[in-house]
Amino acid sequence: MAWQASMSWQQAKQRAKILTQIRAFFAANNVVEVETPILSHATVTDAHLDAFTSQYHYSEDSHCDESITLYAQTSPEFAMKRLLASGYGCCYQICKAFRHEQHGRYHNPEFTMLEWYRLGFDHRQLMHEVADLLRLILGCQQVEYISYQALFLRETKIDPLQTNKKQLLTLIREHNKLSDWLQDEESLDTLLQFVMAELIEPKIGSKVPCFVYDFPASQASLAKISTKDSRVAERFECYFKGIELANGFHELTDAKQQQQRFEQDNLIRTKLAKPQRKIDQNFIAALAHGLPDCAGVALGVDRLIMLATSTKHIENVVAFTIERA
Repeated sequence: MAWQASMSWQQAKQRAKILTQIRAFFAANNVVEVETPILSHATVTDAHLDAFTSQYHYSEDSHCDESITLYAQTSPEFAMKRLLASGYGCCYQICKAFRHEQHGRYHNPEFTMLEWYRLGFDHRQLMHEVADLLRLILGCQQVEYISYQALFLRETKIDPLQTNKKQLLTLIREHNKLSDWLQDEESLDTLLQFVMAELIEPKIGSKVPCFVYDFPASQASLAKISTKDSRVAERFECYFKGIELANGFHELTDAKQQQQRFEQDNLIRTKLAKPQRKIDQNFIAALAHGLPDCAGVALGVDRLIMLATSTKHIENVVAFTIERA
């Protein structure tokens, strides 16, 4: 029956216990819990991310018979970085996030996100802290660390930093996954992301969490470019048992460079026949004022709870899915 909760009372108690463990973990590490607005005047420019919108009729910038658009956060990232630029220290947030995407086994359009920022950390140090949290919640003692380039070479014999469209299409064809849209696709990143999702992700993190780091620079618009190899950015993702669990960066602090990357995102949106998004100038102003050197990560709480409780579908770890909301 649609009115009933999709999560059992027993699962609800397990979920509450895990959230208590997460908060205790950060308290022990002197990371402070914060809260930021869910609604914002701007949203992300990422071509592959779409936000929910809402109309607000009471803004000082509009007449009473007009409205302005507000966006439900896809993550609290911009707001939390504004806190850091305001003088806040290491902080975390457990909050609702919203992404206008199809629901499925691992995704509900409204979901719970854990995001945290560590001053003075780079992406490698933050990977180790994420691993510490996973050991606490999931009891996994071992983890794997591998670069994006090394992972591609190991699994496909292709160097993702030197490849081309022909080579990638040949690989996809060999695995019987080639379709018309892929043959027409001009973006190398889209083809790389397809190979990652379809051919590589199913093979990694089956026994221990797998941290993949140093993604192509073109796939990390919010991360610093590596000083060792300008082709890659200091970004990582964590995969475990078929689930993409966390996404982290050594954060970009250059306002001018960030503005340019957002503008590039909007050009990609135009090519994909998607509307351009207004760049969040509050966020750009915060960077211009000065974002301290830091690393940040977003982790899907519902997915973490699925792993911790050996649950097969996200509907069993949230009270009401989008169909029952």
